[in-house]
Amino acid sequence: MLATIHTRARLGVSAPPVTVEVHLSSGLPALSIVGLPETAVRESKDRVRSALLNAGFEFPARRITINLAPADLPKEGGRFDLAIALGILVASEQLPPDTLHHLECLGELALDGTLRPVRGVLPAVIAAQDAGRRILVPSDNAAEASLASGDDVLATDHLLRVCEHLAGISKLSPVQPMEPADRPPEAPDLADVRGQHVPRRALEIAAAGGHNLLLFGPPGTGKSMLASRIPGILPPLDDRQALEVASVRSVAGLPVGGDGWRQPPYRSPHHTASAVALVGGGSSPRPGEISLAHNGVLFLDELPEFDRKVLEVLREPMESGEIVISRAASQVTYPARFQVVAAMNPCPCGYLGHPTIDCQCSPVQVSRYQARLSGPLLDRFDLHVEVPVQGGDVLLHPGKPAESSEQVRARVEKVRQHSRERGVANAGLSGRALDEYCVVDDGSKAMLVSAMERLGLSARALHRILRVARTIADLDGQAEIGRQHLVEALGYRKLDRKAARNPTNSTASVKL
Repeated sequence: MLATIHTRARLGVSAPPVTVEVHLSSGLPALSIVGLPETAVRESKDRVRSALLNAGFEFPARRITINLAPADLPKEGGRFDLAIALGILVASEQLPPDTLHHLECLGELALDGTLRPVRGVLPAVIAAQDAGRRILVPSDNAAEASLASGDDVLATDHLLRVCEHLAGISKLSPVQPMEPADRPPEAPDLADVRGQHVPRRALEIAAAGGHNLLLFGPPGTGKSMLASRIPGILPPLDDRQALEVASVRSVAGLPVGGDGWRQPPYRSPHHTASAVALVGGGSSPRPGEISLAHNGVLFLDELPEFDRKVLEVLREPMESGEIVISRAASQVTYPARFQVVAAMNPCPCGYLGHPTIDCQCSPVQVSRYQARLSGPLLDRFDLHVEVPVQGGDVLLHPGKPAESSEQVRARVEKVRQHSRERGVANAGLSGRALDEYCVVDDGSKAMLVSAMERLGLSARALHRILRVARTIADLDGQAEIGRQHLVEALGYRKLDRKAARNPTNSTASVKL
């Protein structure tokens, strides 16, 4: 007797289909699983045997062959337990086969037949819907599965209830789609920041255009405080973006759903993090911090304290928006379209340029410290902004209340709406889109040529200046990029190499 059950594997954030074929034949009782199963999959035969017996079913005393097709796709975890158990019951004629043609099954079995949750359910639900099939998942995965709209998701907590549903004894009700409330992000308010008008403006520009931002200055000036305010001024994700973020979290085994599921993620790894922790990897590749920050913000505090080799692995995904992890058995692609906000001190002691505290570092130490950031990595930051020391008069007598995060977020949302109409965020403008939306007049072109020569700007830096100028123009409600927008964008390139080596070379020296 042959039975065929549909299920899905996990490969990155995709869920390729897997067909579980169960064949019962005469011979000595035995059970073999083929189809490139890993250890956890091979061990499923013992879990399935105990689950069937404890649920009151008969385990056939025959030769059982289980094939997980396609054979060249690696299979891992206990997600195939339920499909294997149902295949054995159908092949041994303990269940009718007709109800399984348009149903996919996911779930790990406990020895008593209880269904345990598995990782990567949301991508499997979306893929099953695209294939026109219903999917059955463990109850603990029901909230996650409900993020995908539709009434084709079933959930239960025990093998017996699955069999009662298939036998028509007691039908399972579809999981109701979740309608999470859109509430403001629970983030610190930008109104708490006193002074720091230029960094505040840069933070708003970065949020509006999705630009990478580098904050530098002495310790205690508010770099980390400013960065922690960016989630509060970012607009909520749309449904597609929120599902992408939820899928990555599902694959990583993190909680999915809740009222704030449309909030952009904010990840802040410690500077001791390894390259694998940042970009993902392992023998069974899992998403790293850059993928968990997809459609959100990756905050890197004390940037030069990260290992230089760790920072260099960020260069490619910062441009491509994805990370490809290759292993001998497979190649996995994770999304990684994230916005980098970083903070750093100007020197090892931190007080270079401080108005009242003398720096204790030698020029060689300062140069070696700043050289931990390579030119190509520094080039990928759209804005380099100094966070200066604020006096006691500003901190203790702030005067007029600063704008709140809610006020700033309203302007950011308008710019993001313009970006959606263009089809891409301003930070992602390239090729024809860059030529179309970042048009400047002849006088402005001459100024940019002069700036490139004086500041040693690369072509990448020039394009980033144009994108930042586009965002500034959008914030001003201007359809065209004006000279003042370019001047402000140039003012945010404080750490370009030629300007940093020669302090007399600054944007003020560019012929305006």
